[in-house]
Amino acid sequence: MKLRKVTAASAAVLALAVAATACGSSDNDKDSGSSSGGSKKITVGIKFDQPGIGQKTPSGYSGFDVDVATYVAKKLGYSADQIEWKESKSADRETMLQRGDVDFIAASYSITPERQQKVDFAGPYLLAHQDVLIRSDDNSIKSPSDLNSKKLCSVTGSTSAQNVKDKLAPKAQLQQYPTYSACLTGVQNGAIDALTTDDSILAGYASQSQYKGKFKLGGFKMTNENYGIGVKKGSDLKAKINTALEAMVSDGSWQKAVDKNFGPAGYKNEPAPKIGDIKS
Repeated sequence: MKLRKVTAASAAVLALAVAATACGSSDNDKDSGSSSGGSKKITVGIKFDQPGIGQKTPSGYSGFDVDVATYVAKKLGYSADQIEWKESKSADRETMLQRGDVDFIAASYSITPERQQKVDFAGPYLLAHQDVLIRSDDNSIKSPSDLNSKKLCSVTGSTSAQNVKDKLAPKAQLQQYPTYSACLTGVQNGAIDALTTDDSILAGYASQSQYKGKFKLGGFKMTNENYGIGVKKGSDLKAKINTALEAMVSDGSWQKAVDKNFGPAGYKNEPAPKIGDIKS
């Protein structure tokens, strides 16, 4: 009788230990790495202030990069409500990836040799070009050389306007404003003749309802900007994201996202680039 009591007590202790272990396993599974799709969320870096590309609004997040990132996350096993969006300013992107602040970044992030030394890139998923945005009724700017003696705007710290002056229109009058929106207002009221940056960014601004029909793109294609999705160096997410991007193109979702976000500006996009095909 005494032996049976000890055995029963031992069994009870064993059962409690197994239950505790099972609970512990459940917690670990829940907190497992987001790169495998096992956790409850994935953290994605985007721009918060680029209409048509990545923008934070009172109703949520919108833009081409947001649509691409949402599609990719779904292919990785995450629903839209499992995505945590983080603002990724241009100067912070490599650091955010290296520190693990985000799982990946889709933020008008051009692939360059310098950046590839620090992070890896999936894609490219969009080929953009430096261009100019002018008033829709301005027919005086038909080529980059026509920017000579014109007032050309870009944001403070950007190299876009200086590139035009150095290589294409040495007599252009450079104007630096704190934001693209300020440049756009200048173009609208005639204080500025043209705004320059990536054509995708310009199309995103021009597609906004308040600017519809007021601006047009020059279509000059002055540089190639290969937008990629940044991941931490050596991350296995690169291959998985590339597979997702290929699927997005093949099922038509990529073109739908382009049309939705850039179409109102009459943006003539390049065909979806092949994975790994980086235009210099």
